[in-house]
Amino acid sequence: MSDETIATANSRLDLMPAVARVLLSVPFIWACYLKIVAPATYESYFAHLGLPIPVVVWGVAVVIEVGGGLALLLGVQARIVGGVLAAWCIATALVAHTDFSNSDMRIHFMKNVVMAGGFLYVAAFGTAVTTQSSKHSPGDGVRFAETNGRI
Repeated sequence: MSDETIATANSRLDLMPAVARVLLSVPFIWACYLKIVAPATYESYFAHLGLPIPVVVWGVAVVIEVGGGLALLLGVQARIVGGVLAAWCIATALVAHTDFSNSDMRIHFMKNVVMAGGFLYVAAFGTAVTTQSSKHSPGDGVRFAETNGRI
């Protein structure tokens, strides 16, 4: 494989974490936007779910969704944000999507579980892809996530 081919492959690998951050963050930023433009709708929904003090729940949701979404998008404290958003996905699945007689709720429940898995991956490995040239010969194209030298 030529050096140019390896460089192209490596630059694509460098781009993937940024694309993944965009894909993982957009649903949270969008959900937060919807909560901001229609707070009464969401407060009513939270009350319907039996959650105490719906206005506080709305505020917590807005902070987690916009804060987590933007932090992940920008790659700020990604491991911490990944853990928080994973917990948020599981919590919202258990609170809002457990009417398994409704096929939409089953889909939303599983969507949240899948997203939590992706966020746990971010929490475990961060967002950057790096080359460990000290472990491999130069130009061999071996790449892996930040793992402190572990594969």
